[in-house]
Amino acid sequence: MSRLVKARLDALFIQTSHEERVMVDKIVEERTRQDCDVGITKISDEELKRIVEEARKRLKKREAITVYA
Repeated sequence: MSRLVKARLDALFIQTSHEERVMVDKIVEERTRQDCDVGITKISDEELKRIVEEARKRLKKREAITVYA
């Protein structure tokens, strides 16, 4: 998990779980095609908020699949 991502989320007062931050790292890497420490510097605050929401949706979906499997 990236310390830069955590610091950026803290600066925006966005509270996330460890699992959500790991997913945010993954999504940042997917979108920027760079390591999350580098990619986070190229993401706007609004984009980061959308990424957090997407991370939460992915984790919720994964949790639902696990429960029903």
